[in-house]
Amino acid sequence: MGKAAPLDRKTFAAIAREYRRRFGFALVCVNSDGLAVHGRPPRTPCTCGGPMPARLKQAVDETLRWGEPTIDLCCHDGFAMWAAPLMRNNVCEGGLVAAGVRLEGPRGKGVSRSHSETILAASRELLRLLEERNLTNPALLKLHHIESERQRERAEALHASKNYRHDDLRELYLREEPTLLAAIKRGDRPAAREVINRVLVSIYHHGRDRLDLRKSLILELVIMMCRAAVEAGGEPSAILGMNYALLSRLDTVRDDEALTSWLVSTLERLLDAIHDNTRYPHTVLLGNALDYVEDNLDRKLPRDEVARHAGLSPSHFSRLIKEKTGQSFQDLLAAYRVDRARELLVRTDKNLVQVALECGFCDQSYFTKVFQKRVGVTPGDYRRQNRNGGK
Repeated sequence: MGKAAPLDRKTFAAIAREYRRRFGFALVCVNSDGLAVHGRPPRTPCTCGGPMPARLKQAVDETLRWGEPTIDLCCHDGFAMWAAPLMRNNVCEGGLVAAGVRLEGPRGKGVSRSHSETILAASRELLRLLEERNLTNPALLKLHHIESERQRERAEALHASKNYRHDDLRELYLREEPTLLAAIKRGDRPAAREVINRVLVSIYHHGRDRLDLRKSLILELVIMMCRAAVEAGGEPSAILGMNYALLSRLDTVRDDEALTSWLVSTLERLLDAIHDNTRYPHTVLLGNALDYVEDNLDRKLPRDEVARHAGLSPSHFSRLIKEKTGQSFQDLLAAYRVDRARELLVRTDKNLVQVALECGFCDQSYFTKVFQKRVGVTPGDYRRQNRNGGK
């Protein structure tokens, strides 16, 4: 006895009719074995992928696996197919498949750009139609998509590693730590994962077939991550307590898959620890921003650049500056520039043009105007007064 249809005929007919009207492609409804229950499977035989039911099932399985539509190309017959899974809770009961779609344009001219864009749009819309009618599980598909992206990132990191020499791990940590710190400060999880993937490649290379050695090397990576988390504003005591639990879990890890999962989980929890802290991070992030300003006074410093370096949105950064200093960012920047100028005027013999440029003023005239407004005297008078003891 065959399996029950995953979708009733009336609902299928409505979806298929709308889909054909919009894209011109026919749909077939298949059960979990790939057997057609509504609509007609394509009549174009394909020898490169096995029997048609197997190919229809594979199209559904691939979308489920990757969390997004995957266009399956028949390498011999010039046809494509894609699918969207029909799901009840977390169970896939079949799918809707657009199959037998011809790839070539009119008169065998090949695939036009507009036709390929239509195919891509149609594959995405099929999944959206099912989500709209609550006939699939978008949350589960999203989880599968996230996991597939992480696998892709790890694969890309592994491929890239073939093109460079594996340095000593400690040197690698020192090289990657600033990038990881910046990503964690910004709360940029994808960028932080990229750093972790690069370091993991080197760890697996050095550890080879010794799991105990790989665990030891990864502990060094975790130490680097924790240091970055504390510098980014995480509460030290909370991170210390979290680490004790994480290290206990590490002792139970018995294979590479579990080891990688443990490391990713550690990163996510460190990022969460930073965001959970509502008091300490702002002080640290603002301090980082002001340090950046002091180190770059000799050039133009847009607010957005400084905010990005601190890991804050521009608007949040402006509010924080006003709250903590009582000044706008531009006023604070001018104050820093004038303070640097006062130091150079007293301690060096550089002329006024040199001082203006080294403090980030575009010309001497503007420098004099800002300086006099803030100090009460011109830069030249300030130099004479302070070098002559105020006489």
